[in-house]
Amino acid sequence: MYRGLCGFVALALLASPFGAAPGLAQKSGGILRVHALDSPPSLSTHEEIDAVPARATMGIFNNLVMFDQHVKQNSLQSIVPDLATGWSWSEDGMQLTFPLREGVKWHDGRPFTAKDVKCTWDLLLGKSNDKLRVNPRKSWYRNLAEVTTSGDYEVTFHLERPQPAFVMLLASGFRLFRGLSMPCGAG
Repeated sequence: MYRGLCGFVALALLASPFGAAPGLAQKSGGILRVHALDSPPSLSTHEEIDAVPARATMGIFNNLVMFDQHVKQNSLQSIVPDLATGWSWSEDGMQLTFPLREGVKWHDGRPFTAKDVKCTWDLLLGKSNDKLRVNPRKSWYRNLAEVTTSGDYEVTFHLERPQPAFVMLLASGFRLFRGLSMPCGAG
């Protein structure tokens, strides 16, 4: 449906390079069963307003960071890397930098890179030639000025003003980044 769009955290990975715990690293194939109170209107969570599509896809997509699923209460301290290997803030609190995991591949075998992260955020911020039908949570990121890359495996989010909880927006389960499943230039 979205030929040519890129995504970075909505990856359907063929293999997990993350060293996940045995409960998370199941054999490939089979049936994924997800409890849902309703049928999702679509699996494009970038364009959907409620959490039903996110719940339906959380088991098959990844994000830069996420909340540790073994901790009962979400907090800044319970955020763990997923597609990123970590993160750091600039001294002024205006830049949030993520080194990315190397060796991660898209479902079609293409490598996941910082270019995919930037491309997705350009789409979400309305700075891309491609457009979403609707973008219901765009206002959540009005403090985000731009996303830049440094090489293939580092991305920096540049904020208009300090926002220490910005990383929590990136880690939340009800987020924008899950709906795209193709790297930049795919299709």
